[in-house]
Amino acid sequence: MLYTFGLSSLVGSLVCVGLCGHPYRFFVWRNCIVLQIRDLSIMHRKDLHTILEGFSCTLNRGDKAVIIGEEGNGKSTLLKWIYDPMLIDGYADAEGTCSYNGEKLSYLPQELPDQYRGLTVYEYFCEYPLFHEVSPKELIAQSAKFGFDPDFVYSDRIMETLSGGEKVKTQMLRILLEEPTVLLLDEPSNDIDIEMLEWMEKTISDFKGIVLFISHDETLIENTANMVIHLEQLYRKRECRYTVARVPYAVYASQRVNALENQEQQARQDIREKKIRDEKFRRIAQKVEQAQNNISQSDPHGGRLLKKKMKAVKSLEHRFEREDESMTEMPYAEEAINFRLGSEENAVPNGKTVLDFGPTNIVIPEGTEVLSCGVELSVRGPEKIGIIGKNGAGKTTLLKKILETLEDRSDLRIEYMPQNYMDLLDPEATPVESICNKGDPEERKMVRNWLAALKFTAEEMDRPVKELSGGQKAKIFLLRMNTFGANVLILDEPTRNFSPLSGPVIRSMLSNFPGAIISVSHDRKYLAEVCDRVLRLTEEGLSEA
Repeated sequence: MLYTFGLSSLVGSLVCVGLCGHPYRFFVWRNCIVLQIRDLSIMHRKDLHTILEGFSCTLNRGDKAVIIGEEGNGKSTLLKWIYDPMLIDGYADAEGTCSYNGEKLSYLPQELPDQYRGLTVYEYFCEYPLFHEVSPKELIAQSAKFGFDPDFVYSDRIMETLSGGEKVKTQMLRILLEEPTVLLLDEPSNDIDIEMLEWMEKTISDFKGIVLFISHDETLIENTANMVIHLEQLYRKRECRYTVARVPYAVYASQRVNALENQEQQARQDIREKKIRDEKFRRIAQKVEQAQNNISQSDPHGGRLLKKKMKAVKSLEHRFEREDESMTEMPYAEEAINFRLGSEENAVPNGKTVLDFGPTNIVIPEGTEVLSCGVELSVRGPEKIGIIGKNGAGKTTLLKKILETLEDRSDLRIEYMPQNYMDLLDPEATPVESICNKGDPEERKMVRNWLAALKFTAEEMDRPVKELSGGQKAKIFLLRMNTFGANVLILDEPTRNFSPLSGPVIRSMLSNFPGAIISVSHDRKYLAEVCDRVLRLTEEGLSEA
């Protein structure tokens, strides 16, 4: 079944979506409740913005539930609260209960916590109290599943120096060594290579307990989730709504679109019928009123008949008012972002040499190990290049070298989106300050209009960047690209923080960008729909994938 709750609803149009044809065993496990959230409300402490209101949800063994929603809608906040309410205590107030009957919860945060960044890999694993009780044989077997060397867990590499994908895999390895029964995963698909993504899909699907996860990888969601929790912020984030659907994501997305379209059609039909009805009523009421004005005082019988008619007209009017209250409302749903990136006046002409790179070797930042030899790359005109490869292959390092090569080109306007947004963003600056180039009043007004188009509220425009979600920070980079008139984009995992509902829009935006794009990505839909060429980085250099 699919249930919709909140301050507003889709007026019954999203109910009773059955499980027929889908091999999920909810009805077998419905009396085996493992995790239950009751009447949860969360409010942002700074601006009193309501993130969730009256949220209730039940999860059973075998449920693989994905939390979706636009950027800044509280997905990570919900996951943190379930694991440990103290994780949101610094910025939000929450009321509600969560029970999980003695189950063992493990949590993968979206970013590696600060207290672990300076630790060696071995020290990080030692933080798990039972680490030394795991047999060497089991450690070797588990490490191999993640593509790590047998002695990886004893490495003296600093956690902060690992690639983004290596950090995710390292945390997942430690989590699974803890043998949890409930997995809470915040963006487990971020930064991991395609081979690891396929492993992650299998791990989630085969897990015997509950998996509650957030992901922006549509392919992973489509291949794993048998339940959807959709968080929405409506009417400029003045109203919240949530939907719990016990169906796969693709079914939910299709049902949602159909339900909204059907509701809109019914609402328009109700409006048309009301207009016809009201016009007929207006004419009847006008005739009775005219007759009443013209009746002679010498005709008391006619006067009594007109009074009866007028009473009937008033009664009919009241009946119509009651009917109007039950009319189908026009649907209101949180829409995906809609924004055009780049302009034709800054387009890169076909055939223009954008990049002639290499041959060169790619070494790790410390300069002690060669990751790839003889790397070469040529880009002509508005080509869209996607680079893939295993975690730790040096893809981010390669992008940075390409950026250094292009920085001095006066005939190109380069913008770079790093994997870690805070490498280029001032955590204390506001979104407006982060985007403005000149900073004059006219530009600030334009930037605020752009931010509004990307679903930022006025309050969010004035918050420090450090308080924004990953998706909101990514939107800041999109706007910076426009402000500076970029025609060459260097992008490190550009789609990693956009919601599945926004994903198609972002891919279309980048595909239609009139300049060149050189990107690293593991997003399979992005690589298929945006990139003209997909290249794999290995120890021997770049080759066609």
